Amino acid sequence: MAKVGVEQSLTNIQQVLKEKGYDVVELKQESDAQNCDCCVVTGLDSNVMGMSDTFTKGSVIDANGMSADEVCRQVESRLQ
Repeated sequence: MAKVGVEQSLTNIQQVLKEKGYDVVELKQESDAQNCDCCVVTGLDSNVMGMSDTFTKGSVIDANGMSADEVCRQVESRLQ
């Protein structure tokens, strides 16, 4: 199953993805995302300095304003 990195604060999304069988990695620092197929972030601190570095080759999903189920659907569609 795919490896999905999820920000620490998104525990409800981590739980739902684990229940669906994904290998969930908690994103504590950028290096945690390097081997992930997909990453889920809150988007709250994204690009604050006007700089955006690519830290993963996988898709990045901004979960801001989305339910856990909506995020799961996004993960599934991007990993197909």
